[in-house]
Amino acid sequence: MHSRFLGWCGWLPKTTVAAAPIRDSGVRPPNPYADRVNAEGPSPAAPERDLAAQGIGLVASSTEAARAAEVLLRRRYHWADEDDAETLVALGGDGFMLQTLHAMLEEGPARPVFGMNRGTFGFLMNEWRLDRLSERIAGAKHIRVAPLSMEAHTIRGETWTHPAINEVSLLRETRQTAKIEVSVNGRVVMPELVADGVLVATPAGSTAYNLSASGPILPLAAKMLALTPISPFRPRRWSGAILPDEVSVSLRVLEADKRPVAAVADQFEVRDVAKVDVTLDRSRSLTLLFDPEHALDERIAMEQFAT
Repeated sequence: MHSRFLGWCGWLPKTTVAAAPIRDSGVRPPNPYADRVNAEGPSPAAPERDLAAQGIGLVASSTEAARAAEVLLRRRYHWADEDDAETLVALGGDGFMLQTLHAMLEEGPARPVFGMNRGTFGFLMNEWRLDRLSERIAGAKHIRVAPLSMEAHTIRGETWTHPAINEVSLLRETRQTAKIEVSVNGRVVMPELVADGVLVATPAGSTAYNLSASGPILPLAAKMLALTPISPFRPRRWSGAILPDEVSVSLRVLEADKRPVAAVADQFEVRDVAKVDVTLDRSRSLTLLFDPEHALDERIAMEQFAT
């Protein structure tokens, strides 16, 4: 009977039940997160990449290497506007670092600067690296430097005042050697120096032009200035002097009409000077930021052992 029942069931007509069509009513179930996301806008940058929140801005020199590095950094990090930044990252070489520092001295305000070398030598700069910039700046060593103040009087009666971070130098303008009277704190210490010129350097600048002129290297904390002749002819064996940084140095050009001399404060030049007064300007100071393992004070000290 069971088999006959099964056979009988096989003769039953097969029916197909059509599925009800799905119509889109245009109504979607509510999304509890949608309003929150739209209200907040795009997701914020990761804290280590949001340098704007830390008040850090970016400046770069016009060289190809510096501009290429700037593109990479702007893609990687979010930066504060240059005018609003409390700290600056500077891309370039030593010349651009001096330019950046001078802009702050002349226009203000003075802000700490973390330089990354995209130039040649980069003595005032840190190593170029793209990653962990926030961490590097937070752990940087602060080095404070005070600039020199140059007051230059020309043979035409003009007076020019300008700061110098590295050095103030006097240089002959023609084939004739310069003749310069040197005074310290109003006392004539050398009635006549016959040379290509003479310079006054800070400790920060003692490893720059001063060192090339065979001047002494001054430790950054030495509170000294270097007074160095440039290719001296008379007195032939005078190699310069190391002076306390609270002194004032006056350099008077002898025979200024016949033997013209220019005065240079870092990158600022005044032609045909008659007298130049140099003092350390303690009222203004600048802060440079360095990776602790390559800070400026250590670099200056190690230059004494360079070969």
